[in-house]
Amino acid sequence: MQYGSSGGGGGGDTSKTTKLERYNSYIRRVNSTKLLQASSKLLFRVTLLVALLLIFFFTLNYPPLSPSSSHAALHTSNSLLSSAFYGAGAVWEKQVRRSSTPRRPNGFSVLVTGAAGFVGSHCSLALKKRGDGVLGLDNFNSYYDPSLKRARQQLLQSHQVFIVEGDINDAELLHKLFDIVPFSHILHLAAQAGVRYAMQNPLSYVASNVAGFVSLLEVAKSADPQPAVVWASSSSVYGLNTQIPFSESDRTDRPASLYAATKKAGEAIAHTYNHIYGLSMTGLRFFTVYGPWGRPDMAYFFFTKDILHGKDINVYVTHEGDKEVARDFTYIDDIVRGCVGALDTAEKSTGSGGKKRAAAQLRVYNLGNTAPVTVGKLVGILESYLGVRAKKRVIKMPRNGDVPFTHANVSQAYRDFGYKPTTDLAAGLRKFVKWYVGYYGIESRAKKENHEQSADD
Repeated sequence: MQYGSSGGGGGGDTSKTTKLERYNSYIRRVNSTKLLQASSKLLFRVTLLVALLLIFFFTLNYPPLSPSSSHAALHTSNSLLSSAFYGAGAVWEKQVRRSSTPRRPNGFSVLVTGAAGFVGSHCSLALKKRGDGVLGLDNFNSYYDPSLKRARQQLLQSHQVFIVEGDINDAELLHKLFDIVPFSHILHLAAQAGVRYAMQNPLSYVASNVAGFVSLLEVAKSADPQPAVVWASSSSVYGLNTQIPFSESDRTDRPASLYAATKKAGEAIAHTYNHIYGLSMTGLRFFTVYGPWGRPDMAYFFFTKDILHGKDINVYVTHEGDKEVARDFTYIDDIVRGCVGALDTAEKSTGSGGKKRAAAQLRVYNLGNTAPVTVGKLVGILESYLGVRAKKRVIKMPRNGDVPFTHANVSQAYRDFGYKPTTDLAAGLRKFVKWYVGYYGIESRAKKENHEQSADD
């Protein structure tokens, strides 16, 4: 009885112990689950915080660049996302401000579009050297070798000129730049150039020369203060004009190429924004600009290359009378002086917040050399400097929109800001050839070949 009673009590204790262990096991599982959930939440929060910190770091130090015009469609679909990043970096904004700040008393703060281009790079350098603030904008498209544009960019960087890589059709970027810098002037040189290329890619001319100009003026009209705008038109607007020399009062309603038509459209657009919004507008009709750091698609440039490589070059004559084609070749330094003179004499815009308060300045000028030279004479000068005879083919001028003759009357530019070209074609080509052989290493290769020849002998 005693043992039976003792055995029954042990069974009850065992049952209680088992229940207690089960309960403790359940509590441990519950606590483990809660701990796991809490750990997961903590890990998620830490991961999210690290991701945000990384985004902030890269945004601060590496703001993304605007896409080139070749990616315009992609940019449009992502404009909301990209606009959140443009200029978000303090380092980037500091570069923009530093480059745009003038060093001379009453100096200009100039936005130069197409700053990595031929005329744009020369003008940017000239303005910076005299103490103006200069900010460049360029999309570095591949119309011609972008490496030449990058080399110009490096040259400007060495003189503290910063170029923002972006497109003039990018409204978000333009607004951001004007939010950062109260530009006093715009020197608008960005454009799709070339008469012949318009037959291959016509829409690129409309996108750049028409839509791009409108995009820029849309931002400028609303800026406070409104900047004065100086922009590049072209001698091509004279088209089929037969009055010699070409004067600003001559007809410009008969363009011979799509390029010319877009430049003429630009002049009409400039008139509109001047009339409605009070923007001060000055158009400059350039006549065949040449010189160091020039455009490879220009005749004097690819003639030099082809002559040195022993290739045939085409010398055009007109369909009527077999007259040689002639151009009013204008040296780059003369063009730069004309651009700077136009900026110096540009009056302030008269609008505010997109509303016109008074009549604003509206001007257009020829910038040429006033001395047309035949293409045959151009080739002869190059032959003398290069020491190589050209293999010439005289052929009829193709019907691609090129005009047979240009000749500038620059009396208005001389009257208003003292424009007077000083460099003739022979002197200008001498400087170009010196730059060309140096930039492409022609002299060094020739010396190496002569040295190897001497060693073989």
